Amino acid sequence: MLINQFLLLGAALFCIGVYGVLARKNGVLVLMSIELILNAVNINLLAFGAMHQGPAAITGQVFALFIITVAAAEVGVGLAIVLLIYRNRTSVDLSEVDLMKG
Repeated sequence: MLINQFLLLGAALFCIGVYGVLARKNGVLVLMSIELILNAVNINLLAFGAMHQGPAAITGQVFALFIITVAAAEVGVGLAIVLLIYRNRTSVDLSEVDLMKG
């Protein structure tokens, strides 16, 4: 397979993720969109790593592993915040989060 196909897949996932972050009001869907963005970056890192043989391939895989680790931590913290918002507001609508000030 060509690297262009992987890059187009990564670009499509990234655009879908950005649209989800900007257009959605549900906290869980926003977290899922952020995961799509991070997975698009992983696909691009692995595609560029596979294109360049040698140490660059390993570097791309290591960065992808770090991104997966950060994504797992983000999901844990993000879901905890969404659960606290749901407990206080009985809704995960992000437009109502600013009402929790002061």
